[in-house]
Amino acid sequence: MSVISWIILGLIAGFLGSKIVNSTGQGMLMDIVLGIVGAIIGGVIFSFFGATGVTGFNIYSLIVAVIGAVVVLWLYHALTGRSSA
Repeated sequence: MSVISWIILGLIAGFLGSKIVNSTGQGMLMDIVLGIVGAIIGGVIFSFFGATGVTGFNIYSLIVAVIGAVVVLWLYHALTGRSSA
């Protein structure tokens, strides 16, 4: 995947993950960063369980990235003490 694809996938995953976790985004830059980190973490989690991680710019990869972003956001809120409401 190209860098632009990772940024777009990260933005979408971060935005959707933010909406799932606390219904407000973290800001565009933070959504991108958390989404990209979430895509990586999601790929690691899926690989650990024997599934395929991020495979490209497609719906499956978006689902993996969003799941990873939700995990990353949950950890982010737990470590920073921010509420999820």
